Amino acid sequence: MKNFNLSVLDLAPVKAGKTIHDTFQDSLSLANFAENLDYKRFWLAEHHNMESIASSATSVLIGFIANGTKKIRVGSGGIMLPNHSSLTIAEQFGTLESLFPGRIDLGIGRAPGTDGLTAKALGRNIMSINSQFPKQISELQQYFSKENSSAPVRAIPGEGLDIPLYILGSSTDSAWLAAELGLPYAFAGHFAPEQMEMAFQIYRQHFEPSKYLTKPHIIACVNAIAAETSEEAHFLATTLFQAFINIIRNDRKPFPKPVEDMDDIWNPMEKAMVLKMLKFSFIGDENEIAEKLSDFQELYQADELMITSHVYDHQKRLNSYKIMKQAAQRAFESNKV
Repeated sequence: MKNFNLSVLDLAPVKAGKTIHDTFQDSLSLANFAENLDYKRFWLAEHHNMESIASSATSVLIGFIANGTKKIRVGSGGIMLPNHSSLTIAEQFGTLESLFPGRIDLGIGRAPGTDGLTAKALGRNIMSINSQFPKQISELQQYFSKENSSAPVRAIPGEGLDIPLYILGSSTDSAWLAAELGLPYAFAGHFAPEQMEMAFQIYRQHFEPSKYLTKPHIIACVNAIAAETSEEAHFLATTLFQAFINIIRNDRKPFPKPVEDMDDIWNPMEKAMVLKMLKFSFIGDENEIAEKLSDFQELYQADELMITSHVYDHQKRLNSYKIMKQAAQRAFESNKV
């Protein structure tokens, strides 16, 4: 089994009965905890107009997390680039990299991170996104280059800084682009699992080495809820299930407490839809998680697994990441030749 790094994807989830201030403090606590466990990076994702997610001002929150940690890489998973001008993002991340040298990642995607009406409020032009997205990536690379010092428009801070770019995707479209540009690729398997295998195949087969990357680098984002017992893990996972039911019902309320019986909440069609969306969810105790990780890696050979763990109780959420780390080590050790 190919060895892999573990990282964290945090959506800054707002929990029922808690404040957004509580959310940010929990995110910082999680980042410190993950840093102490030697997780590789801690990414935050841009979303808008969602009562359940507080990471809309992603660059600001990245600064807060980076300032409260010491060594873990902090970045975006991702910035939805068509929501912004390339220059603005180059300046924001140039500022972050200048404040926290060698620790900032810039993951970028093309989705709105919200609904259509809010996307319009963000100034997106839906007719030009697919053509503009590659152009914006090129603009970012130019702004970050030393050669841009003689250009009429410059990113200060940002110019001449080594800020790694990652292409994010939830379909095969961005796999082609990441391969063509020779950039690392992260797939959103935590909510869009169906095209992940094909996306990875496309990326690996068509990858063109670049000055940024000599060989393919794949990050698979998955859900994981681990606990001391399988029964507890599945109980805790009902928070995640309810959150996805709310997405299906277009009800963006905060993340709820776990429940004893999901059949009181979802109907058979909703259950099937949720379980399909959550195909790549590792739920169980350490032994179960280790087996599932081994099976996953045998098939996908990811360089990195980025874990998002929607657990209502903060201490149990921290424990989930601890057990995930232990399970990953056990999976690797058991597959050594």
